[in-house]
Amino acid sequence: MIIATPDDVTAAVLAEAARTPDARTREILAAGIAHLHAFVRDARLTENEFRHLCGVIARLGQMTSASHNEVMLAAGSLGVSSLVCLLNNRGGSAGEGTTANLMGPFWRAGAPITEQGGSIVRSPTPGEPLFVTAWVRDPQGRPVADAEVDVWHASPEGFYENQDPQQADMNLRGRFVTDADGSIAFRSVKPAGYPVPVDGPVGDLLRAQGRHNMRPAHLHFLIHKPGWKAQFSQVYSGDDPHLETDSQFGVTRALVAHYERHDDARDAPASDVGAPWFSLQRTFVIEPGDAALPKPPISGKSTGERPALAVLQRRP
Repeated sequence: MIIATPDDVTAAVLAEAARTPDARTREILAAGIAHLHAFVRDARLTENEFRHLCGVIARLGQMTSASHNEVMLAAGSLGVSSLVCLLNNRGGSAGEGTTANLMGPFWRAGAPITEQGGSIVRSPTPGEPLFVTAWVRDPQGRPVADAEVDVWHASPEGFYENQDPQQADMNLRGRFVTDADGSIAFRSVKPAGYPVPVDGPVGDLLRAQGRHNMRPAHLHFLIHKPGWKAQFSQVYSGDDPHLETDSQFGVTRALVAHYERHDDARDAPASDVGAPWFSLQRTFVIEPGDAALPKPPISGKSTGERPALAVLQRRP
């Protein structure tokens, strides 16, 4: 087609997309082109703004490495990750409370298999002791045995181990297998809220909007078993001040939990525990489906100096 008008451009691109043999790819392309062209029209995008956006997209890729995924961080900061999750899991669109949640940009494959009740603290890590018991159930409430549960979280200092050369490899990460009653148990330290990195396009986005870059304290879980849909989840601490303004839009009511505080060390599950210590109990519901796992957003650990943490303030 020889282009004469702006509408001709959209029509020509859609016509070429319609030639795509695979039906699903054709559907996604058509929707994406239509919405992208509509965005350009609605925003009245100037040539300078277009070139700036292309630079931002390029920088997202340039800043993504084995130990950091700026693309996934941006998707979360725009609410896209949360939207995709809720649209694709039971109860999401109706608000019934799925236990699925964001994968996040910090999942690494290959965490060590850890025995039931074992600790995932693999190097000296400040923080109050935390003992977790979790159950995996099917939609009818029956236990799911022999499911692999991958667990990870940031240190109370605000770093995942892949970000922090001072932490041991795979610190605060572990894999467990559910018992006959669908349970796992492990020991760690109570997570704290932390700032997401803001030295790239995500930081520019948050600053432009006057947003902070904090995530509320949480534990990550990945539940995997053949024949069942793989589920990523996060369990948020109900006392965190950033639940309502999570920079990644990930907090759902169903995943806000009570991390119970205990002030008597004599009641602790281990003799080396002082007060205060915390406990958490949580149940996850998985559905039959595709057990395929996505490609991990990161695959390695950073080296060199520990990065500085920058905290942005939220404008009133």
